[in-house]
Amino acid sequence: MNLTYQATSDHIKTHRQIYLLVGLIAVLNLGILWDLVADWIRDDNYSHGFLVIPIAAWLFWRKRDTLVFPAESSKLGLLVVLAGSVGIIFGVAASEYFTTRFSLVLMVTGVSLYYLGLENFRKVWFSFVFLLFMIPIPAIIYFSATLPMQLMASKVTVVLLETVGVPVSRSGNIIYLPDFVLEVAEACSGLRSLVTLLALGAIYGNLYLPGRVLPIILFVATVPIAIVTNVFRIFVTAIGAYAISKELAEDFLHEISGMIVFVSALILMLILGSIMKWIRKLSLSSSS
Repeated sequence: MNLTYQATSDHIKTHRQIYLLVGLIAVLNLGILWDLVADWIRDDNYSHGFLVIPIAAWLFWRKRDTLVFPAESSKLGLLVVLAGSVGIIFGVAASEYFTTRFSLVLMVTGVSLYYLGLENFRKVWFSFVFLLFMIPIPAIIYFSATLPMQLMASKVTVVLLETVGVPVSRSGNIIYLPDFVLEVAEACSGLRSLVTLLALGAIYGNLYLPGRVLPIILFVATVPIAIVTNVFRIFVTAIGAYAISKELAEDFLHEISGMIVFVSALILMLILGSIMKWIRKLSLSSSS
């Protein structure tokens, strides 16, 4: 325990300048961070933001022994800092939250890139990219994609219900069952939970899948996985209302719907990850 404490203390003393600089950036942009935290508190779909910074810090810390110092500073980092500074200025002036938050991450990334150097940064880049998952979806994307996702989820759910013999009809995003009307509202479109699931897929792929291609495949596959699990949530709610009672759908199933999505998504990710690792192992063994 003393050795661990001493090693940590020595590390912080050696690199205190970079930690102080990143802390200064955070203090100077406290208003941006405060508004971001307010979004995490106000909207349950973004509450995972509280975990993003600690996880990103841990991802960086676990790679600390691979970093080599002294390292040649990267001038590219200064360009990234400049781009982040300009983005914050224009974002604040236009009251564009996504731009200011993205630019803040860009500034922190640029400072770290300059200090660590390009070779070191290649080893820890994922911890900085992961910070982007704490930023809510831009409003223009959210509002333009919500309705199509609502309609798609409604259509697919109706097809599934008809397949299992449930009498059902649909009008837009409204699903009509006997004695029950199920509305696929904005919150049920699946778009908001997509950010959380993307973060889950990114960290799972980075930690447990070998190589560079497999983590990217899993990350991209998170999108259809999110869509499938959201449809499954609506389908389960409809079945519960039809086969058991509408009170069950309105109360219990509605309360645990988020859990249904994430457990289902995690299971699908684990299955897909295992399949990809198995296929990779077979290809390596056959080539050798």
